[in-house]
Amino acid sequence: MRKIRCPKCDMFVQFEESRIEVGNTLILHCENCGKDFTVRFKSKQEEAPKKSPYGHIIVVENVFCEKQIIPLMEGDNFFGRRCKGTEINAPIDTNDRSMDRKHCIINVKPQPNGEVVYTIRDYDSLVGTFVMNEILQKNERRIISDGEIITLGATTLILKTSED
Repeated sequence: MRKIRCPKCDMFVQFEESRIEVGNTLILHCENCGKDFTVRFKSKQEEAPKKSPYGHIIVVENVFCEKQIIPLMEGDNFFGRRCKGTEINAPIDTNDRSMDRKHCIINVKPQPNGEVVYTIRDYDSLVGTFVMNEILQKNERRIISDGEIITLGATTLILKTSED
């Protein structure tokens, strides 16, 4: 079984993988809101995500969400719980209500010497942002490095600065 979000109500619609044919269109029906919508599947080669030169964040699977890999882009990467209508560029698809919709910001800044500096700050979240089990203080910006563990609510993230 695979899941796709309904474009109208944002709920998951499940369907059998055996119905997938590359290049063909599949019509799905949302039981929640009654919307019929179409989905077209690309080949594995077409849907392979572009690698970010700045690494990525790994969202560790837990009871609230599946494992996710979120590429990092230069500048501010706003992390938080995915919610329809909330504009952030690094949404985490989770049911973790202790994670704010706008929880923290990871800034990626390349230096003239070729080094890349990663900094994290809390976005005034209710439960705070933790780096290696230490809470970030209000208005604190902390430099983070490869392999460091970040906790947003009950969700754990790991910074990977290289694509190995």
